[in-house]
Amino acid sequence: MDIIFLRGLQIETIIGIYDWEREIRQTVVFDLEMATDIRRAAETDDISHALDYKAVSKRLIEFVESSRFFLVETLAEKVAAILLNEFPIPWVRVTLNKRGAIRGASDVGVLIERGAKPADA
Repeated sequence: MDIIFLRGLQIETIIGIYDWEREIRQTVVFDLEMATDIRRAAETDDISHALDYKAVSKRLIEFVESSRFFLVETLAEKVAAILLNEFPIPWVRVTLNKRGAIRGASDVGVLIERGAKPADA
């Protein structure tokens, strides 16, 4: 298995448990790793045989921008479910970073893996 990655995808959304967080949009940053087999796409040089990372990013931007979750854990789970259910991947690693959430820390968030990770990924 091969890994397609997308790093630093910044999306604004309503996220957080505090009243003030429910009133503003905050930027969350996603790093994604998605298992797939790129051989057919490489052989044919045809996007129809590839995991279209532009389609992935567009779908996630659409979803995350319209979401209003309290917890980053919930948002990460929903994003992983979308990726596994709507795209031809058996495994995904989602890192969700809510930068600036803790004073003094540059990064804070969650990293989850879902699906069946191929043995050779």
